[in-house]
Amino acid sequence: MAYSKQMQEGNLYSFYFAPRGSRRMTDLGIQLSQMYLSPFDHIIGIIGDAGAGKSLLIKGMFPGIDLTNDDEGVNIRPLPLLSEDLTDPFAPHTYHLDIRFESAFTQMHELAEAILEAANNGKMVIVEHFDLIYPLLHRNADLLVGIGEEIIITRPSMFGPLPENIAGIVHKSVKYRKMAHTLEDLCVHFMGDGYAQDGPRSDVRHGFVLEFEEKPDVDLYKLEEKVREAVAKDLSVSYYDEKHVQIGDWILECLGPRMHVSSTGKIEDFTLVKEYPVDPRTGYYMLIGLMGKHQGESLKDFNRIEVKNQLK
Repeated sequence: MAYSKQMQEGNLYSFYFAPRGSRRMTDLGIQLSQMYLSPFDHIIGIIGDAGAGKSLLIKGMFPGIDLTNDDEGVNIRPLPLLSEDLTDPFAPHTYHLDIRFESAFTQMHELAEAILEAANNGKMVIVEHFDLIYPLLHRNADLLVGIGEEIIITRPSMFGPLPENIAGIVHKSVKYRKMAHTLEDLCVHFMGDGYAQDGPRSDVRHGFVLEFEEKPDVDLYKLEEKVREAVAKDLSVSYYDEKHVQIGDWILECLGPRMHVSSTGKIEDFTLVKEYPVDPRTGYYMLIGLMGKHQGESLKDFNRIEVKNQLK
């Protein structure tokens, strides 16, 4: 593992599509922990807006960890990081805290001191909203994870990247992931019976991809028209339960009901690709939805990204 960490230090950053479904996000967390975590890491910085899927990714990366402020509203008190003897070798090895939440109850400098004390005593601290506490720590995280439309993994050095660099990217891009998920659910709803939410998924920048073993018997022009009508009505979108989202008066099955825009009117520049292209690797037919302005009309150009400009 020490050799693995040394090799990672030559990797400035890596990008992954951020899945919209809860299961896919947790599974990705498991993969990322195997690829990037080192037992010598002490501070893991997590950056992303509310609803971006930070908790799901953390649960995948650190199976069995108790989140001190989870999505069910269960808050662990007193905060273990502040209440336990961090010098005790028998104390827990891994701690979690949400800076945005804890700052309402504890002074930021106290949180920073506790994080540094834990790190100095060989503990591992998973810090959500790490960009907020970084100015008081005077040291970067050993591993930074940003969650927006994409997941960014970086092992920063003294030359950066800084947490604010990662935050600037993910806070701007997460809106596309939320729009895409809402559109995805609307498309499945209007496609009708036989096109369940538990089918295979793929990804594309500023959009979504649904995959089908057989070519859907759905007119894409009519489907787009129905979805556009729902978007124009500016229907409210809200979490219903762990398997459903409510859009207007509809209760729709959903794989990640917390990852949505607050209303359909927030969806921008939506269009469907008016064909069902076949993925040559899998043989699946693809339904592709896109948002925003794209650099070209070719399917092969949809994922183009100017990497050099990402971390300015």
